[in-house]
Amino acid sequence: MDLGIKGKRALVCASSKGLGRGCAEALAGAGVDLILNARGAEALEATAADIRARFGVPVVTIAADVTTPEGQAAVIDAAQGIDILVTNAGGPPPGVWSDWTRDDYIRALDANMLTPIALMTALMPGMIDKGWGRVVNITSASVRAPISQLGLSNSARSGLTGFVAGTARQVAPQGVIINNLLPGIHDTDRATSLDAGAAKAQGVSPDEARTARIATIPARRYGAASDFGAACAFLCSQQAAFIVGQNLMVDGGAANQTI
Repeated sequence: MDLGIKGKRALVCASSKGLGRGCAEALAGAGVDLILNARGAEALEATAADIRARFGVPVVTIAADVTTPEGQAAVIDAAQGIDILVTNAGGPPPGVWSDWTRDDYIRALDANMLTPIALMTALMPGMIDKGWGRVVNITSASVRAPISQLGLSNSARSGLTGFVAGTARQVAPQGVIINNLLPGIHDTDRATSLDAGAAKAQGVSPDEARTARIATIPARRYGAASDFGAACAFLCSQQAAFIVGQNLMVDGGAANQTI
């Protein structure tokens, strides 16, 4: 399928690896020019070089922590005039409610709610001026099916979901389409970390924890970054123009829900 976005320009955050990289590669495959952001310069440059070689699209890199004011300013300055924004940030650590302090919640809100809101606020006016734009926020399946040990993530990402629910309907008349993409377990560093935590809590090996988790997923595997990237690219496409303010689960059927 021709997604109709060849020559568009996208900012993809936290895109040196994992789900962000999967989204960047899928967009590059559709002919989209890229601005990639991540904290680690070495991994970021390696990813950019690989995408340039494989897909032949221009790739600009911004090594910065986008959750800080300085990092946000650098990324926003480089991304003026973009057509597509993909927000992404690593999730806060797991734990239980009694573990967390106010500072823990503030850090989670900064990374997983306030940063994507700041990027949308800064970059959507340019999309509105052009009458076309796409925003995809990578959040978490936990906003629809809360995960008890991910209370920080549940809280911060649910706040972002509420913001998007109203804002998406305000900017859709100007041709700017916002949706959220909700990953379940994918084969990334985050999954490895969660498996390690589960293994420690259960007194089993990480491989045993992974096998037990896979058994709870109807697809009987962890997702691949390419699976997730394909869903992201579609939400950025011309064909997604009538999908507004939605929360699309990409979890292999793990959340047993009807809506």
